Amino acid sequence: MSDFSDPTKIIKLTTPHDPENGALNTPIYMTSTFSQPDLDHFHEFDYARSGNPTRQAGEKALAQLEGAEYGYLFSTGMAAISSVLLTFSAGDHLVISGHVYGGTYRVLNDILTRFNISHSYADFCDPDAVEAAIKPNTKALYIETPSNPTLDVTDIAAISQIAKAHHLITIADNTFMSPYLQKPLSLGADIVVHSATKFLSGHSDLLAGAVMTNDPELAKQIYFIQNAVGATLSSFDTWLLLRGLKTLAVRLDRSSSSALKLASWLENQPQVVRVLYPGLPSHPGYEIQQKQAKNGGAVFSFDIGSEAAVRTFVAALKIPIFSVSLGATETIVSYPPKMSHAELSAADLKKEGITPGLLRVSVGLEDVDDLIADFKQALGQIK
Repeated sequence: MSDFSDPTKIIKLTTPHDPENGALNTPIYMTSTFSQPDLDHFHEFDYARSGNPTRQAGEKALAQLEGAEYGYLFSTGMAAISSVLLTFSAGDHLVISGHVYGGTYRVLNDILTRFNISHSYADFCDPDAVEAAIKPNTKALYIETPSNPTLDVTDIAAISQIAKAHHLITIADNTFMSPYLQKPLSLGADIVVHSATKFLSGHSDLLAGAVMTNDPELAKQIYFIQNAVGATLSSFDTWLLLRGLKTLAVRLDRSSSSALKLASWLENQPQVVRVLYPGLPSHPGYEIQQKQAKNGGAVFSFDIGSEAAVRTFVAALKIPIFSVSLGATETIVSYPPKMSHAELSAADLKKEGITPGLLRVSVGLEDVDDLIADFKQALGQIK
């Protein structure tokens, strides 16, 4: 597989051919348990929480695409992230990107603290600030790049070097990019997490999470949590994920190209205060993004000044869906202060640059000129 480019690799990995009958697509093994030969001999699978052939096929496909030796699928993105965080113990400390998804923020602040797993937030755009936040009991650095929803870019290689110098683990949330656009393990990260609900599945029809690593000891710990806690992905949802994954390359090529064109257009509109998209040369993380990723991705945010302007704009839109989530075939417009980051206080929202006029856009597969025309008429309604 290493000789193939990613678009070819994706198709080969998602159509493995059943060795027994040649079926092109992985069968859906709808079973909770597996018959065993006798008291002394057991098959590879015994109970579906511990392993399922369909889920195993999905885990292998995603691991190879990410460039990982080990992969694990979970029932949701937050199940995947939480399972990784649950590998730490009481007394451990984590340094977390200040611009982190609201669900991750909730687990860190409201759940892990009950088990004496502490954390500090740092500006991961500033490697010196990250290093300064490290304590004697720090065990890991947690990256989210580009960040949600402000699209801040972290230099994965630089942060991973800091982690290695201090004998720490680097965890990278790669949801916004997917392994098609960015491969954190190749840049030095130890663990990669995804909300596979988003670009990996791509069709707003399932919830899923994924974790990948090349470290056998970390893999052992992650599998232990996956099996012990049991937040695994069902065989049917794994099959859906594999089906969605087949079009990952063509979807992201189209959506990323459209995102760049739409973000570039918005940057020149008088109603727009700022556009946050790492594919634009005006973005402070543009050079790093160009170095570590294929392009700026399919998600950007833009600020139109106030909540009142947001209400007017959203009400006037005709094409995008106004909703939570991202990474689908349809363009989705979200309002982070009341959606993805509703857990944050007004002070924390302000601190993280999530202003009252900020909207996040996940660009889908519609004609980009239609999207521009729709955004134009909606912006024109703002007084």
